[in-house]
Amino acid sequence: MSAARPRTAALRTLAAIAALPLLLTACGYGAESTDDDQRAEVAADAEKLSADEVKIGYFPNLTHATALVGVQEGLLQKELGGTAIKTSTFNAGPSEIEALNAGSIDIGWIGPSPAINGYTKSGGTNLRIVSGSASGGVKLVVNPDRIKTVDDLKGKKIATPQLGNTQDVAFLNWIAEQGWKVDAESGKGDVSVVRSDNKVTPDAYRAGSLDGAWVPEPTASKLVSEGAKVLLDEADLWPDKKFVITNIIVSQSFLKDHPDVVEAVLRGSVKTNEWINANPEEAKAAANAQLAADTGKALPAEVIDPAWESIAFLDDPLAATLDAQADHAVKAGLLEQPDLTGIYDLTPLNKVLKADGKDEVDDAALGVE
Repeated sequence: MSAARPRTAALRTLAAIAALPLLLTACGYGAESTDDDQRAEVAADAEKLSADEVKIGYFPNLTHATALVGVQEGLLQKELGGTAIKTSTFNAGPSEIEALNAGSIDIGWIGPSPAINGYTKSGGTNLRIVSGSASGGVKLVVNPDRIKTVDDLKGKKIATPQLGNTQDVAFLNWIAEQGWKVDAESGKGDVSVVRSDNKVTPDAYRAGSLDGAWVPEPTASKLVSEGAKVLLDEADLWPDKKFVITNIIVSQSFLKDHPDVVEAVLRGSVKTNEWINANPEEAKAAANAQLAADTGKALPAEVIDPAWESIAFLDDPLAATLDAQADHAVKAGLLEQPDLTGIYDLTPLNKVLKADGKDEVDDAALGVE
């Protein structure tokens, strides 16, 4: 996989993702939003920022652990002072984008494809990506009785979450790199690519109708708990083993009207990631506690432990990796592209990072001009 390319190449290829079907599962595995708004408790004497509250959305999923832990441990609220957090959870990127467009949320943790789709559909007027949050957490897991080596994949049925989603494109690109042929639309070819919702993939695998899956966490670890084996970790295919899986987006109007609130949320996110990386076991427990609060069910140890280890929590949005991801979609024949210049505004994040003595991050020439 390639590193960052010149701006013209990035603009040419990044649009490929925008033409893909709406992402449902790159950072979650359902297709419905949930209405479970919660407000954090605020100290009576805490000083408010420019807004009374900030409405934050995220998925009850490990790739959104920065939000899970930040809410559970009060790290986000601490930076916001008297400005209350109102949280909403979502199971699908399109639902979260709709909520952002409707003003139901102001800031959200979300995967790259729905952010790009939302931005392009609005003509570049609705959102900005203001930070990264997580990298990795995607694996190719297989039935060890049927597949022991890469060559054994030929003729087998391998699931991806959805036609054109982040994992689907990555798998199609990897197949092409092996010299195999697959029709991107139908999924038919040397390997059968089966588009399967992550909610049902473990059942399909258990029933024997799938031989494996290229999927995000915790679906990959759920399959491993069913007897599957990890054949490949996608992180091993990327320079420095990093590629974007979760970003933080904000409504452009909220960013304009309440930059101090956005900056406070980003300070909370940076401090949360710092705490996660310094206290991985405590952070994992906190994430699982918030998952239980949001969904009514915590993840068992055999799922959360390996899933947690495969996700890197970081502030860098890894903007350059979008270029390579989109290029893979172009090669798969799934494209059409508008200009994404302006999708990033990393100025408030870089201000926070600089104040914290950390290195600033790059927008791959796709920032606000």
